[in-house]
Amino acid sequence: MALPVVLEVIKGPQRLPADVKLKEMLQGKLRMMQVDGTKVNALFMEMSAHVISIDSDENIIFVGFKTFEEIWKFSTYWATGFLGHCMENLLFDEKFWLSSLEENFAIEVSIQEETLNLIYKGILMQEGSLFASCSADQIFDSCTSGRDLYLEQGDIAHFEPPFLGSGWTVLSLSDGARGTAPTPALEPVIPFHQWVLKSCAESILVGGGKPTCDFPLQFARGSCLATVEYDAESPEELSIAPGDRIIIVGLLVSCFDWFTGRKEVTGEVGLVKTSLVKPSTDIHDQANVFEEEEWIFSLQEDKVIEEAIALLKKKSQNDAGHNYILDIYSSQDSEKKPSLSSSCKIDTPQTDLKKNMQGFLDQGKDSSDLIVTMKGTLEDLFMPTEAKDPSPPCFTVYPTVEGNINNENFVPLFSFLDGQECKAEFGVLYGLSSELLTSTTFSGHSDEEELIAFLGLAREAAMKKQLVWPQTRLCFLLVMERLAALLLGIPDCLESLEDNSVLKYILKKAVLSRNKTAEARACYLLAKHYWTDRAERAQAVPYIERLLVLSAEAQRPWKISLSHGYLTLAWLYSELCLYHLSVSSARRASLQPCARLSNCLISMVLVLDNGNKLCGITEQKASIAPQVAPFLHLSFTKVQEGGRTQCHVLRHQLALCLCQLFYKHKMVEHAIHQMHMLINNSPPLKEVPIYLPERNSALIWLAWLHIENNQPDVALDILDSVLSTMPEHCTTPQEGVVLNMRGVVLRYMGDLQRAAESYQAAVDICEEYEDLSNWAVAQANLGLLWLNVGAKGLAQRHLTEAVQLFSELDKGHEANFIIVLLELGQHYLKQQQIYYGKGCYEWALLLAINANLLDCQLTATRNLCNLYRFETPHQAQCIIYSEHQVQLLRRKGDREQEGDALEAINHLYIILGTDRAYRAALDYTKSSLGIFIDLGCREKEAFAWLQAGKIYHLLGQTELVDLYVEVAQGVAMKTGNNIFILKLLEAAGDIFFNSCQDRDKAITFYKDRALPIAVTCNSIHTRLRLCNKLTEVMFSLKLYGAAVEFAQTALDISISQGVHLNERVAYHRLASLYHCLKQYELAEHYYLKTLTQCPTPLQFDEETLYYVKVYRALGDILFYDLKDPFDAAGYYHLALAAAMDLGNKRSQLELCTRLATIYHNFLIDRELSLFFYQTARGLAAELNVRRIDISPDKHYSSISQYKTTGKDHKIN
Repeated sequence: MALPVVLEVIKGPQRLPADVKLKEMLQGKLRMMQVDGTKVNALFMEMSAHVISIDSDENIIFVGFKTFEEIWKFSTYWATGFLGHCMENLLFDEKFWLSSLEENFAIEVSIQEETLNLIYKGILMQEGSLFASCSADQIFDSCTSGRDLYLEQGDIAHFEPPFLGSGWTVLSLSDGARGTAPTPALEPVIPFHQWVLKSCAESILVGGGKPTCDFPLQFARGSCLATVEYDAESPEELSIAPGDRIIIVGLLVSCFDWFTGRKEVTGEVGLVKTSLVKPSTDIHDQANVFEEEEWIFSLQEDKVIEEAIALLKKKSQNDAGHNYILDIYSSQDSEKKPSLSSSCKIDTPQTDLKKNMQGFLDQGKDSSDLIVTMKGTLEDLFMPTEAKDPSPPCFTVYPTVEGNINNENFVPLFSFLDGQECKAEFGVLYGLSSELLTSTTFSGHSDEEELIAFLGLAREAAMKKQLVWPQTRLCFLLVMERLAALLLGIPDCLESLEDNSVLKYILKKAVLSRNKTAEARACYLLAKHYWTDRAERAQAVPYIERLLVLSAEAQRPWKISLSHGYLTLAWLYSELCLYHLSVSSARRASLQPCARLSNCLISMVLVLDNGNKLCGITEQKASIAPQVAPFLHLSFTKVQEGGRTQCHVLRHQLALCLCQLFYKHKMVEHAIHQMHMLINNSPPLKEVPIYLPERNSALIWLAWLHIENNQPDVALDILDSVLSTMPEHCTTPQEGVVLNMRGVVLRYMGDLQRAAESYQAAVDICEEYEDLSNWAVAQANLGLLWLNVGAKGLAQRHLTEAVQLFSELDKGHEANFIIVLLELGQHYLKQQQIYYGKGCYEWALLLAINANLLDCQLTATRNLCNLYRFETPHQAQCIIYSEHQVQLLRRKGDREQEGDALEAINHLYIILGTDRAYRAALDYTKSSLGIFIDLGCREKEAFAWLQAGKIYHLLGQTELVDLYVEVAQGVAMKTGNNIFILKLLEAAGDIFFNSCQDRDKAITFYKDRALPIAVTCNSIHTRLRLCNKLTEVMFSLKLYGAAVEFAQTALDISISQGVHLNERVAYHRLASLYHCLKQYELAEHYYLKTLTQCPTPLQFDEETLYYVKVYRALGDILFYDLKDPFDAAGYYHLALAAAMDLGNKRSQLELCTRLATIYHNFLIDRELSLFFYQTARGLAAELNVRRIDISPDKHYSSISQYKTTGKDHKIN
């Protein structure tokens, strides 16, 4: 059975459904996972589930389970909200994390709990045994005693399913009794309790009797009253009488048989049975059992801030204050360059910005930089400084004599145990097992019984001497139940506990009594116990998880830092290589209301570390991932509340990191807004530990952002302000940075002279300091500037010098080097220096490959593709580089561009025109088709189906053509876009229109499918095109009568548009059709109408040739069909005149021959006949034509002539 996991994108705290765009994004991501499920499978494996299938249309992932532990883990992750956060990290793209900082989008995960419960029960039955609670009172046949086993409703017991018809076997956990029943009424306990009970040793699991106490409060503080008389049975117990007031020491937990109490009258301390007391008036329910507790670790905020600053400085890659910016935008592009973001309004007036900048620059001019370096690891932030475990002194055990107590024997022990304050050694003493207690702390005894007797006498002596604290502490060295009460009520005893059996006993008691508060307390103690031991720290995970689940289910909030709890889990998950869970838990920690700045910073560090591990990014190449943006934003918000020096430095680094993330994902206005927030809200301090060059760097970066945002005037003001802070009598490298960027701004504004001067000043500073890398950039900027103004010689010289400088540099500057090479290569191509241009492109590609710069490789590869496609056509080279481009896009993960590139390769192979090339094209088309299906790109998918059908048509596999074309049509119909449907239907018809086979099928697509939609959409141009195509294909199929209708429609549309060329084509087609239909007068009429649309005077030889053909066609109609040689001769004369003007001797030969025939046989003009005959003979001699026949041919008609020379009468 599979569990459906339903996903839904929600918005805001009201958890409203998101818009259609986000829903489509979610469906698209799920479609991709249907094809490649590697990531989603890995995620659910980490979540202890197995993906079975994905339904992208319904946003459902079906998962299965193999063991009950997997169900326990999965349900825990769902209950804590980890599952939803994991799905967000998997499904949301990088830019989403930045664009949704204020909008609060999330993925809500819902599951069918009934289905999960059925799966859980089925797995338990398969495993053969389970712990379950009785759903009704029932009796079992006893297997161990003579009486029947009776279990009440709610009792938890161990059940084993029937084997070979023997019936169910049950084990009572209260007393170990066994029984059988055919069909017991039971309900399995929840998976966590199942795991707890199955992991308990039998000595802990079985025994202890049923909880019989009916004390009304689960956890109580204050005092209570004794209800019956009780005589102590051992020294550690209190004797009480009815009405005695007992003050509760620590907590009274109702599910335990004992609690620690002190008699108000005598001050005696000992164990009291919970069932023997009732609440007094001053007792109260201690619902929050963590009131006086801290978490299992404490964070030192100053240390966390210091480490966060160091990490952010290390990860941030803002070098705007040190490295020159390469100006890669031409002025033409900059004028048309749109704003990269419009969702974040920048509302700081320019005058206010200047004022704030000046204040920002004036801060602490004489201050030195606060140098911060990373001193520790993430683990150091969680772990306190380790101290050597204290050890209690060793005590001598003296022989005991009944009735004779020697107090001097107990003086060292009483001295050690006395006092109200808790000593660290007490925790060690309480934590020792009985064996270690016997062998290490006490000596002089023969066995454990002798030690217990000695401790009993010591307690009795302390009670007589009214030594309250020694008496109390001695009580808890004797019995597990009493130690359990101590640990649950007085947490100081937990430190250095080596044996967890007592804690597991506490948890078992809490589970069996259904006391969730006690269960939470027990989970907390177990987690704290395991946390203290590095080797067993991972075993704390299930208890922390359960504690967080119980906290979420609690009716009233507990006074415990849940943010610390989630952080602890995040760190432990990271240690266990569960990176998805670590990132999700860290996010939950930062979202808690109790989260402080230190919590948010550690969450950020965890996400940064584990996010990179998820992506397989090494420590050296790691940068700040977009998933960290919410943590940066939240930390930036919280850090404004602090006034410490470190907080200002941290705020500066957080703002820069957020700004860089925005810029990297082309959200420039958001980046500017973030920098304005930093500058406008700068603290009014005389000394801020951010030294001036670093502040200058931030402003230089802001100037560049304003350049990117089409605000060069603002950028220039910022740079001038920075320049004013530079020393007057000496130059600095940072001054060169400012001057170079001023050149960029001035070039952007069109002030080319000042830009050149600024660039040259930057070059001089680089030359002074021998800064080769920035020198190369400045030379390149000069070259690009001269290239922009058309000074090609100067541009080539500066660009060549820049290339020379770049080639001398070590690694680290390849990106700029590649850009310069590509610009220089483009310059060479424009100068028709193909060889040098190709060399620059190939050099750029090799550099990009060597430096592993994926985007640069893509740019260089695209340039080479265009080179071999347009500049110097070479089909094979173009295919090679196009295939390399596909591999790069696949590495980049840009599926849509990969599909487009595959389509381009498919067209290249089709051009080759061989069967082998067609089959290769088909493979690429199918690959792109799969991508478009996965991405949900309906329009591209439809055309990919159509392209596959076209290739099958070229291969002659006609049986598959119709199938693919129909599928393409179906996909197009689903888009609901009539314009697109019309475009695809026309393209489908073109497959048959442009072929020699099955041309009649084109009529179906044009006439029956596309044309009605074109009429509905009122697409005039498409209607005209379709009518012309229908006329042409019907003409070729000799459907002349049907073609006339569409030719006439084409003519009407052309006349309404007033385009003379279209009218001429329409008239010509109608004339040709009527000629074939033997309606010669109409044919003559439309041919003459065609000539009226020709331009006068004639400008091109093609227009004159058209006159020749039309007049010759008119002459043929009049001479052969209408039998009017006189008018025919007139048309032939006009055609001959046009042919002579054109100088087309072959046309002159044909026309002179026909005129000679007419004048010799019909008009009987011997002189003209002889003239045209002799002229024809002369032309024939020139054209090497052997014979001229001027005899009348009664069987020759213009129609047969038209059919044999039809190409002369068609205008496409």
